[in-house]
Amino acid sequence: MLKSLSICLISFLFLMGLALTSVLLGFYFISQDWVIFIEWEILALNSSSIVMTFLFDWMSLIFMGFVMFISSLVIFYSREYMGGDININRFILLVLMFVLSMMFLIISPNLVSILLGWDGLGLVSYLLVIYYQNVKSYNAGMLTALSNRVGDVALLLAIAWMFNFGSWNFIYYLEAGKESLEMGVIGLLVVLAAMTKSAQIPFSSWLPAAMAAPTPVSALVHSSTLVTAGVYLLIRFNILLVGSWLGELLLLMAGLTMFMAGLGANFEFDLKKIIALSTLSQLGLMMSILAMGFPALAFFHLLTHALFKALLFMCAGAIIHNMKDSQDVRFMGGLVKQMPLTSACFNLSNLALCGAPFLAGFYSKDLILEIVSLSYVNNLSFILYFFSTGLTVSYSLRLVYFAMSGDFFNLSLHPLNDEGWTMLRGMMTLSLMAILGGSLLSWVLFPTPSMICLPAHLKMLVLTVSLLGGWVGYELAKFALNYKLVSLKWSFLCSFLGSMWFLPFISTYGVSNWPLMMGTSTLKSFDQGWSEFCGGQGVFSWFKEWSMFNQGWQNNDLKTYLVGFFMWVIILLVLTFL
Repeated sequence: MLKSLSICLISFLFLMGLALTSVLLGFYFISQDWVIFIEWEILALNSSSIVMTFLFDWMSLIFMGFVMFISSLVIFYSREYMGGDININRFILLVLMFVLSMMFLIISPNLVSILLGWDGLGLVSYLLVIYYQNVKSYNAGMLTALSNRVGDVALLLAIAWMFNFGSWNFIYYLEAGKESLEMGVIGLLVVLAAMTKSAQIPFSSWLPAAMAAPTPVSALVHSSTLVTAGVYLLIRFNILLVGSWLGELLLLMAGLTMFMAGLGANFEFDLKKIIALSTLSQLGLMMSILAMGFPALAFFHLLTHALFKALLFMCAGAIIHNMKDSQDVRFMGGLVKQMPLTSACFNLSNLALCGAPFLAGFYSKDLILEIVSLSYVNNLSFILYFFSTGLTVSYSLRLVYFAMSGDFFNLSLHPLNDEGWTMLRGMMTLSLMAILGGSLLSWVLFPTPSMICLPAHLKMLVLTVSLLGGWVGYELAKFALNYKLVSLKWSFLCSFLGSMWFLPFISTYGVSNWPLMMGTSTLKSFDQGWSEFCGGQGVFSWFKEWSMFNQGWQNNDLKTYLVGFFMWVIILLVLTFL
């Protein structure tokens, strides 16, 4: 126990120190407009050399700092949350491997070294999703791993295609080769890889399934590491998206993802899945503004979202921990009386998610929506942006109504309390950042104020949509009985909207029934059938027989063969004359 506490504390202090250093260096780099490349020659043989390149600019340093800051607080939080686990050391080491993979991804300007971090994230996320060893976790882990393999294959193909340029350092070729066919193919493959990792339609089903992992992992994965890897990669490749059909495709897919996740969260009753769908909605927002050609805005929202989403998951973890592992919001209620400090942090993070004025989410979300109003964008995308914003406020207020208000729906004798001080310290630190982080980052990233001139109705549209969405969410939660009756009457529609447009079904049964069965029959009839008989095994058997025959002749025992030969001749002659 003492050993696990020491590992947690050492990891926490080490990562926190690195995080503060990295963020301060990032702020200094942005003020000086510095970019540093560091090349490490691993091996030199004749004229060939294997070189590892690291890119340090303001973006990579600030993002690294945020990842390490959140992961240090998650490890500190895990001391109490995972305190009863006998394998807590293994858990902490897996989290550290996860963070290390993310570091590789962030500081690599090279597709091969990006693949190291990319595949590291995929492998360690699988190990963490199946951490609680049961059938549900295994299924969720396989869905997560196999969905991400599609993106890994796309990245491998992009690496192969980069041979056309003579080097894998993509950062040197983006500007010069953006009009070429080769870079167009690489852009398509990278967009596909990013869509799988950031769970855009049609690869969205793995993200809520990954909630089978322990809650501290969810706090880390869904805020700043795994799901943001795709967004970060596309921020680096953003030049290829602007003014191309790739950008338009990504804008449509991201807008639909944002809309689908917002609708699904309003039908969900699992606390962690509601927050997971909220992450999916915010990822759609980041991807869509990125597709419109505003990478700095996408990065800004990426950072602010990391702060309040990690806090939201930590608060959800504290509630689940106290509810003795119950995640259904219908069994909650009146938590504000039983757990006031946790409820305060929970409501604070929810308000930041909704974009309440002067919290972290407000500075990025409001700016994004005003830039959308100011830009040339089609009606469908415009409606998707603002309708999804209303849905965000709707499911947030619905969640607050179910969990916080009314009476406690469980037993009269219950264990709810706010005495988990280790978890509370981590949550209160992140609460401070959820209040101050948005303004601090906006001052640093956008030091020159932008003039956004909009007519009054567009300026007030964000506020109107938010208030309207909040009212709808409150009414939906309040009239829960009528809601159930409506859901019975329109069962197919409610099932369709509440199950992410049947994407989990399509990703599992849709893939396993027909394509995988066809793959099995093809394997048995070709790879293990005719292909084996006429190919490798057949050739092997033929060579084996002739080599054995030849080896017999090589033994040089001529007398034995002659005797045998004459005996066969005599037998044949006798049989002929008889």
